[in-house]
Amino acid sequence: MKKLLNDFLDRYFHDEESIILVFLLGAVLLIFLLFGGMLAPLITAVIIAYLMQGLVSLALRYGLSEGFSFVIVYVLFFGIFVTMLGFLLPQVWNQLRRIIDELPNLLNQGQDLLLNLPESYPNLFSEDQVKQFMDGLGGEIGSFGQTILEYSLASLPNIFSLIIFLVLVPILVFFMMKDKSELLNWVANFLPRNRPLMSAIWKEMDGQIANYIRGKFLEILIVGGVSYLVFSILGLNYALLLSVITGLSVIVPYIGAAVVNVPIAVIGYVQWGIGGEFWTILIAYNILQLLDGNVLVPVIFSEAVNLHPVAIISAVLFFGGIWGLAGVFFAIPLATLIKAIINAWPSRVQSQAI
Repeated sequence: MKKLLNDFLDRYFHDEESIILVFLLGAVLLIFLLFGGMLAPLITAVIIAYLMQGLVSLALRYGLSEGFSFVIVYVLFFGIFVTMLGFLLPQVWNQLRRIIDELPNLLNQGQDLLLNLPESYPNLFSEDQVKQFMDGLGGEIGSFGQTILEYSLASLPNIFSLIIFLVLVPILVFFMMKDKSELLNWVANFLPRNRPLMSAIWKEMDGQIANYIRGKFLEILIVGGVSYLVFSILGLNYALLLSVITGLSVIVPYIGAAVVNVPIAVIGYVQWGIGGEFWTILIAYNILQLLDGNVLVPVIFSEAVNLHPVAIISAVLFFGGIWGLAGVFFAIPLATLIKAIINAWPSRVQSQAI
């Protein structure tokens, strides 16, 4: 056992930089787990500044000065930030409140549908099965409503934290973009001067993660905007709320598109019943998702993230379970980071083979 452990350490940790990198990754992970909520504005600002740097580099390639490029990109970011905060979020919140107010009508519609199942499909459903299901569903709905009430009361103290978050993020993004060189040099002082392993990992990550995150934001905007047009043209209620949900569904590959069928089908059924409009909206939504997966994604993502679907779904489940929605969004970049570390990690066997 001792020889096996020594062989393992000699094979993968014979390099000083690899040991330092393990400690750094462990420290970063520990900080995220212990202080992730407290540092949320800082982490969000770092991500946004990193995304905006791609636009600054694009402006520099067109001959604009660095200062002017920074001003243009930051004004664009601040305009989008204020638009979402002042228009999009209130509208989405109003539509969400309307849905909550109409929940009794929604439940009545669902109850009528369930009561008709034994008559429509006598070989599949019995009246006793439907009654048992409705009794269980009623209990679940009651506990769900109680959970919402408790969560609403418990979340009141977080409103102040949210206000601080919304104020700090634009300020932090401004200084991170403005003083990028100074901040990077300060971080570099804590790293080894000779760091080929870290440089190799960063080179692979900078290309793939930058492409993924920027592309994913663009995909969310396009899918959300097109779905809003489709839902509005077809006259679906709560078009803005459902289009936001549809746009965000692309964050979770394979799973998100299937899950969003449920609220769209429920709203369509309550509005129209089982008819031509109901099937039209479902077909239109699924055609939109097919176009997204087979046309839009290959066009946007010039550098595909080379991960197996099983690895992607596993990463979504794991990181989503740890960090919620933020973990779901960054599951693929984090999985790509792990893959890049594995590929770049120094091995004495690989060195000898080379």
